[in-house]
Amino acid sequence: MGGGLYEAAFSVLVGLYGNRSRSAITGITLIAGFASTVGWPLSAFLEAHIGWQGACFTWAALHLTLGLALNLSLPKLSTVNTLEATPALQRDSDTSSLNTDHSPRWASCALAFVFAATWFISTAMAAHLPRLLQAGGTTLATAVMVGALIGPAQVAARLLEFGLLRNVHPVVSARIAASLHPLGALIFGIFGAPAAAVFGILHGAGNGILTIAKGTLPLVIFGPNGYGHRQGVLMVPARIAQALAPWLFGICLDAFGIRALWLTSILGVGATLVLMTVPVVASKRVG
Repeated sequence: MGGGLYEAAFSVLVGLYGNRSRSAITGITLIAGFASTVGWPLSAFLEAHIGWQGACFTWAALHLTLGLALNLSLPKLSTVNTLEATPALQRDSDTSSLNTDHSPRWASCALAFVFAATWFISTAMAAHLPRLLQAGGTTLATAVMVGALIGPAQVAARLLEFGLLRNVHPVVSARIAASLHPLGALIFGIFGAPAAAVFGILHGAGNGILTIAKGTLPLVIFGPNGYGHRQGVLMVPARIAQALAPWLFGICLDAFGIRALWLTSILGVGATLVLMTVPVVASKRVG
């Protein structure tokens, strides 16, 4: 299943388009944002009519026929030109925005932490959001309604990224996105249940843009050369964080109730602060 995650698609796009991949990455995440909207009802329909095994076989058949055919129809990857293959941190001659303490190694560590922190938050909320909101004083109906807002908020944020934010540096949009969860948690903590929807929308919007940032930040900072391998390495801590998030956040929720939001808020603030140390390097536009 790991081969069907965003990373594989992003690597192909970068191989095809090089530094011009940002719009394509955004477009894929925008369309894929509706995957659960279609997939869950269709899976439920299949399970009800042909059983869970039949549903699994149906999805497997679609992967092996339609999915494989679409993958085989992709053009062969072209060689990225020398300029595009040079890491942005190395080719930028304006060192005024780049502190001498910064290096590609620091940028790698920074992105690995940001991806791990934000994916921990995303997975923890996906697993426990209704119970978390109820611990904050909302009713079950309200908690379900707020949960339903997450998907549209993600898609709306990706539309914003595709439109108004397409000329904003990916590092800047990632800083904004990383700050939205702790901002929503602060508003929810101050105003309580009436602000639950605001929290859900801000969290969903931040998560939607961060999905795009996962693909564009390694590209704009390091360039297309070796993109797939580098992205795979950067995402290892994030996958570990994803595996731990439901269990660890569940323990915190049991022990501390709504105050468990302190954990995810601190991680969100930490990710934002770390992104502030990543320079907005003036490099060839990632379109």
